[in-house]
Amino acid sequence: MLKGKTALVTGSTSGIGLGIAKALAAQGANIVLNGFGNIEGPKAEISALGASVAYHGADMSKPAEIEAMVGFAADTFGQVDILVNNAGIQHVARIEDFPPERWDAIIAINLSSAFHATRLVLPAMKTAQQGKGWGRIINIASVHGLVASAEKSAYVAAKHGIVGLTKVTALENATTGITCNAICPGWVLTPLVQKQVDAKAAALGLSNEEAKKVLLGEKEPSMHFTTPQELGALAVFFCSPAADNVRGVAWNMDGGWAAQ
Repeated sequence: MLKGKTALVTGSTSGIGLGIAKALAAQGANIVLNGFGNIEGPKAEISALGASVAYHGADMSKPAEIEAMVGFAADTFGQVDILVNNAGIQHVARIEDFPPERWDAIIAINLSSAFHATRLVLPAMKTAQQGKGWGRIINIASVHGLVASAEKSAYVAAKHGIVGLTKVTALENATTGITCNAICPGWVLTPLVQKQVDAKAAALGLSNEEAKKVLLGEKEPSMHFTTPQELGALAVFFCSPAADNVRGVAWNMDGGWAAQ
């Protein structure tokens, strides 16, 4: 379905981002990965799906590096047709104890980076398909873009901001072939969430499996984690003709979390 399209997925060397990148690759898209840590493993996983893959290590807190990454994607594959803004970090503390530098970093990486990447890919998307325009911008928000949890002020503020940015982007491009939507996962067992599981296990003297059940039981009625594969399938749907008129939604995949 996506043969000839190019997808840039930020924060895609593991977890949700890699799951989405693999789902888009399986549909034939060229993939530009971004992130830290192991690079060769994710590149090999994408290549095994028959897709062309490249990597750019932009620091998503730095606008100049984001611009360089978008330029690299265009130079490598022609242009960015699909942008998945997924990069994110977390810090947990009460507001009065929240280090200001951690607030600034979370806002920069979780929110501002999506703005910068979006503004940079839109011009080429508008000229795609003989000037009719085509593009898909998928923002990975969170259920915390819809509801709040204590001790996550910066993360919740950033993710609420992502939902707002999604709506504005969708409205500004509503008469074009460019859509923008947000995915709002609940608990996904990424390295970021595993750290919270580990902390809960240590604090309560529980096994890792017991700590996972406690974590899920606090928020997610389904009592199981959303998977990167499920999120990838939703991203593929957003890129499909069936989603041509799905615009500006914040689609929660949260096991019933926000329904409570």
